[in-house]
Amino acid sequence: MIYTVTLNPSIDYVIYPNSTIKLGELNRFDKSHKSAGGKGINVSRILKQLNTENKALGFVGGHTGQLLTDLLADENVETDFTSIKASTRINVKVKGDQETEINDRGPRVTESESADFYSTLAHLAKNDLVVIAGSKPDGLSEDYYQNLIDYVESKEADFIIDTTGKELQMALSKKPFLVKPNIHELEDLYGVTLDTIDDIIPYGKKMLEAGAQHTIISLGEKGALFFIKEDVYYSAPPKGQLVNSVGSGDSMIAGFIGEYQKANNPLDAFKMSLACGSATAFKEDLAKKEDISKLVSQIKIEKLEEK
Repeated sequence: MIYTVTLNPSIDYVIYPNSTIKLGELNRFDKSHKSAGGKGINVSRILKQLNTENKALGFVGGHTGQLLTDLLADENVETDFTSIKASTRINVKVKGDQETEINDRGPRVTESESADFYSTLAHLAKNDLVVIAGSKPDGLSEDYYQNLIDYVESKEADFIIDTTGKELQMALSKKPFLVKPNIHELEDLYGVTLDTIDDIIPYGKKMLEAGAQHTIISLGEKGALFFIKEDVYYSAPPKGQLVNSVGSGDSMIAGFIGEYQKANNPLDAFKMSLACGSATAFKEDLAKKEDISKLVSQIKIEKLEEK
């Protein structure tokens, strides 16, 4: 079983303004939509498109929390959320001349609510996979992610961590099944500037040496690198028009684990990862199954030789 953990999910309110947003003035828009948001939530939604069984976990509360649950039910995504008193946040995504995000900090989770969350992982078993993604809401302890990873390990399950900075660094020694930083997150993690693929490769290998089982480094419009054991692979992205960068990285994670679960082939999983991430980047919302299928055949993987 695959579980996705989104501790601070959201309703994403996406608006398309009629013209350039003018601060201090009335702005109008004719088009908008609401979707269930959050990094782990996005993974669950794409896994559902890939016909991969999974369950979305996290904290939800208030009318917005119920709306989020209902939106996922409309997509047949299975959930087992932990109820909290405070309301689930709303994040605003402005799709104008430039893509702008206005994200709420989110609710405060009480100590008893944070303890209640573990009951949703009561059935966790050996070889299950837990995807831990995104930020923590207020109220959770600084080491909540680390405690959660320790709990997953005690059940002999695997985990994927998709966060940044110190929490990602600390998680590497626990041997995550997959990490997927983008180039900017990699630069921040190691305090470096990376201009070329040759610059990036030593740091991808460094993540494996630190404990990651598989590493994907997304390069945006330049494609992605994949690291496994001593080998490094590269793929350019398929052709298409960038429409939406939100959720592309989450879609890559879903593509990798969805395909890996079926075939246990890491290179096929990398190919599906890039297809899912690109398909989402070319759509206004997350990709659908048919969008992904159209791109898989375009992706060519090459093994990079050591210099």
